[in-house]
Amino acid sequence: MTTTTAMVLLILGCALVTWLPRIIPFVVVRNIKMPDVVLRWLAYIPVGILSALVIEGLFDTEGEYVAIDWMSMAALIPTLLIAVWTKSLSKTVVAGVVTMAALRYIF
Repeated sequence: MTTTTAMVLLILGCALVTWLPRIIPFVVVRNIKMPDVVLRWLAYIPVGILSALVIEGLFDTEGEYVAIDWMSMAALIPTLLIAVWTKSLSKTVVAGVVTMAALRYIF
């Protein structure tokens, strides 16, 4: 087996191993009626994941101590206000990107 063939097979194998765990739950649950309590619980997962990512991004852990990244905190406030006001994920993301870009341009 040549190196190129081995690399292609390796990439295809990695893609399959990455893809299967993400698709199988949707295929299995597609025809099952979930209880309302489970659906309510599942509704909090995206919010929890996004909150964890945002909060993790607010802190700088590069040095000896944990510090607040003030530029990220300054971008969070208007982004959070847009999120609460519009309740639109796309508008919130655009507001966050534009706010952070403006802050980086200014400072």
